[in-house]
Amino acid sequence: MKADNVIRSEGMKVLREKLGLVEAEKFITLIRRDNFNYTEWQKDLWKDKSVDEVFDAAKQFSHK
Repeated sequence: MKADNVIRSEGMKVLREKLGLVEAEKFITLIRRDNFNYTEWQKDLWKDKSVDEVFDAAKQFSHK
């Protein structure tokens, strides 16, 4: 398992690469302001999808 500081650093790198610096900072602000709970959020994220559909979507995304 990675150390917290490594996860934080890698996560910010991905956010900056995908969103840009300003939007990455805004994303962090939104999560902190809303008391974001990833576990609760992800419960509804794929509720209408089967495991196979989620897997296929992940495969397609990884090939982009």
